[in-house]
Amino acid sequence: MTDTFEGISTFVAVAEAGSFRLAAERLGVTRSAVSQGLQRLEDRLGTALVQRTTRSVRLTEAGEQLYQTVSPALSEVKTALRAVQDERGRPTGTLRISVSSIAETFLSGAALTGFLQAYPGIRLDLTVTDEEDDIVQAGFDAGVRLGETVAQDMVAVRIGPEMRMAAVASPAYFAAHPPPRDPHELAAHRCINLRFPTLGGLYAWEFEKPGRALNVRVEGQLIVNEIALAFTAARDGLGIAYLPEDYVQPEIDAGRLERVLADWCPPFPGYHLYYPSRRQQSQAFALLVGALRHRG
Repeated sequence: MTDTFEGISTFVAVAEAGSFRLAAERLGVTRSAVSQGLQRLEDRLGTALVQRTTRSVRLTEAGEQLYQTVSPALSEVKTALRAVQDERGRPTGTLRISVSSIAETFLSGAALTGFLQAYPGIRLDLTVTDEEDDIVQAGFDAGVRLGETVAQDMVAVRIGPEMRMAAVASPAYFAAHPPPRDPHELAAHRCINLRFPTLGGLYAWEFEKPGRALNVRVEGQLIVNEIALAFTAARDGLGIAYLPEDYVQPEIDAGRLERVLADWCPPFPGYHLYYPSRRQQSQAFALLVGALRHRG
């Protein structure tokens, strides 16, 4: 029975990771151990569960049926085991969190630092991604996104204050190009476009004043898919970037970036931690939620 349970755990890891290598990394074992464990399970069941290729693995029909049946149950078993462990002493366990690139400043926040120092037995496995993943399907315990992008079927806990966007460029750029006084004047500027997978294309810069809202499709020579690249390009004088205020404020304060159109950038909901409403919380997860919850 123990071998069967371990084999099912290995199979679920392979199914969710899509490869033996990634499954081995998640489980903390060798790739060979994953392959052998899955083979023993297939031999015991008398049927193939995955189709192996040189680059990836795909579930067979039997494998897909088994995954859909056992994955939710296995998740519940793991959660229950963590809860039992937590009750015996100091909270322990690994929490996997998906973080969007626009929320990367969350990774260096004081609340997160304090949490790790207070609970040395808890490990946080953070993945920065802008892919629109099903966090349950991808094996994450929770995600961190802007509040306005969280799906309605998720529990969303506010973990930061309201935010604003900031249109910024280097002093050298504005010395050569008169700063825009209105979003429409961005048409005369080199702007650094951002491509987000979750938006399905280029991000339209959103501006607003009382009674007026504008979504501006900007033009420029440079398109990037990470805010860090847009930030660096703006600082290097390649054009105007539109980025979260908290991300660029230190460079504005230091004089390496200048801000324009600030009166067109109202506040909006900030970072939220989100997770499935049906999730059975371990003590470690409940402590994380409590530590990060915004109280301002």
